[in-house]
Amino acid sequence: MSKAKTAVQKPKMHSFKILGRLLRYLFHYYKGRLIAVFVCIALTAAAGISSSVFLSLVLSEVITPLTDGGAAWADVADSVFYIIGGMGLVYIVALGASVFYNQTMAIVTQGFLCHVRDDMFAEMQSLPIRYFDTHTHGDIMSVYTNDTDALRQLVSMSIPQVFYSIVAAITLLVIMLLNSIWLLLVVLLGVVIMALVAKFVGGRSARHFIRQQDILGKTEGYIEEMMGGQKVIKVFCHEEQAKQDFDKINDELCDASDKANAYGNILMPAVMNIGHFMFVITAIVAGLFVLFNVRNFTVTGWGDVFTANVAMVGLIATFLNMSRQFSLNIGQVSMQINSVVMGLAGAARIFEILDEQPESDEGYVTLVNADIAEDGTITESAERTGKWAWRHPHKADGTVTYTELKGDIRLFDVDFGYVPNKIVLHNVSIYAKPGQKIAFVGATGAGKTTITNLLNRFYDIADGKIRYDGININKIKKADLRRSMGIVLQDTNLFTGTIMENIRYGKLDATDEECIEAAKLANAHDFITRLPEGYNTILRHEASNLSQGQRQLISIARAAVADPPVMILDEATSSIDTRTEALVQKGMDALMKGRTVFVIAHRLSTIQNSDAIMVLDHGRIIERGSHDQLIAQKGTYYQLYTGAFELE
Repeated sequence: MSKAKTAVQKPKMHSFKILGRLLRYLFHYYKGRLIAVFVCIALTAAAGISSSVFLSLVLSEVITPLTDGGAAWADVADSVFYIIGGMGLVYIVALGASVFYNQTMAIVTQGFLCHVRDDMFAEMQSLPIRYFDTHTHGDIMSVYTNDTDALRQLVSMSIPQVFYSIVAAITLLVIMLLNSIWLLLVVLLGVVIMALVAKFVGGRSARHFIRQQDILGKTEGYIEEMMGGQKVIKVFCHEEQAKQDFDKINDELCDASDKANAYGNILMPAVMNIGHFMFVITAIVAGLFVLFNVRNFTVTGWGDVFTANVAMVGLIATFLNMSRQFSLNIGQVSMQINSVVMGLAGAARIFEILDEQPESDEGYVTLVNADIAEDGTITESAERTGKWAWRHPHKADGTVTYTELKGDIRLFDVDFGYVPNKIVLHNVSIYAKPGQKIAFVGATGAGKTTITNLLNRFYDIADGKIRYDGININKIKKADLRRSMGIVLQDTNLFTGTIMENIRYGKLDATDEECIEAAKLANAHDFITRLPEGYNTILRHEASNLSQGQRQLISIARAAVADPPVMILDEATSSIDTRTEALVQKGMDALMKGRTVFVIAHRLSTIQNSDAIMVLDHGRIIERGSHDQLIAQKGTYYQLYTGAFELE
């Protein structure tokens, strides 16, 4: 199983800031469409409350003249026609607006999620190795799946529904102000109670939904770790313990989901029942106003006295209908709280990735194709020449100098710590001249791989200097620095695709012939040609259809095709059997010829021909020299070589 990774805790963004940023993000890509959508939603909301307006018109323009005014049917027929026609027109427009905004939001939502995933993946490619060392892969994957799905619900359903309800509620409030302030006060009292209940219940629901999203990422991280370690689990009969550990995490998720949904599911009924009580109380208060002949009051001033005539009864009926619609819209908002909270929690986790500081790179020295004359004069070439040089612009005088890429790497008194104030490398000095083979020997944790990580600038040193062909590597652009180095790791990483594509990964513009030559150099050509599809064999699931040794041979060929002047071999033959190792070693000897090579190996037989061997212990170089020199010293290396004690 992989070592546990602890995510760096960050302060959570405020919900309103998240929502504001999300809306700005949306409008950045779909400003015109979203404006059209919100206009259509407003039209649909207006149509939804038009029934109350048409009811008021029917009462004032039709029923009142027929009952109190003694008008005949013919006198109001035109009014009936216009009212019915107006209703039909409004609902037709609303239908068209509803279809348009729903279809548009479907397109906007999927397109927006596509942009979000693209932006996240692009940002992820720029993050330093440190980020992936401190975050589980399953948790990162959860952001791409669960959190983006929660965002989909928020964008496609919750935001339009909340906007619809807010527009409708505001419009209803304005109309109710024009009808009766007294009755509106009763409605507002119910709104205050609804808000308090929503704050109490919704707040607890939100807290547990946020916790649910976090634990969901933790759960997926654990599952991903267990899937990767299935062989180890079975070999050590760890199934029961793995199940128990998973049950603990799953119980946490179940508890968070249970509490989140418990509060979330009572919110809507609670708000809706308050709305029903509000309707009843409003009707009772209106009846009392009629009973005691209370004078009505609106924003335009004092109105008629509440009486039992048709006009006033019509006003009360219209108002009650609007109060019911008002409570329904408030209820619709409360229904979306869960989705809004989950969506904002997902958006916060997405923004955390987007806000991660990318890998810093202050380098300005670049790698260029070069023409090198017999007298050593270097000129930059626009075409591939097979030779490289460092292009070094000097800001002080505006000149540019060129240094041939030879592979001369030197470390001077380097200190380093993965965590500040906890140094793991102490005063490390190494001198690797072009073409030399430098080997690192030491127990696990001695600092061997850490040194190679510093050469690639996966991490930056705390103190000291590293010079590459005489240039401080901090001045070299990281992409160019890494392009000049080939690396073969103990753990092979092959990607889904053909064998040819995996070899070409080391040099994207390599021809098929160059890839085949690299495979021959690594002694991988023979076994590849024996496969049913040869170089076109598809590798899937980390090339599980190949042996560990075959996978390693392909990774060595991938490094060979890049043809770099510096090679880093991190225990590259540790997972290969003895017979295969002999073949690989032969190929690697050819690969290393003329290159500066750093080798990490537990098998001391593979490094006897090294120009210099560094013996490390707890981040310090305790011995250095050739194989014969170290044997003659009869120190730690001698004891390791003769088996007096093991590397571990």
